[in-house]
Amino acid sequence: MKVATIAGILLIILGVIGFVAGGVSFSHTKKDLNLGPLKISHEKRKTIPISPIVSAVALVAGIGLVVMAAKDK
Repeated sequence: MKVATIAGILLIILGVIGFVAGGVSFSHTKKDLNLGPLKISHEKRKTIPISPIVSAVALVAGIGLVVMAAKDK
């Protein structure tokens, strides 16, 4: 497989994931107080949104790379 084909397939996968998921979420536990047996903490959740425009550009670019690599054969 050519490098352009592999890059195109990865862009297509990333574009589809961007449309389906809408972003990447993760959580982080932060310790607020730690006094012997008394431990107080909270969980903070962060989301990094992925714009539908970015997903569409990745999808179109990936399809373009795969098509152009197929024409060069």
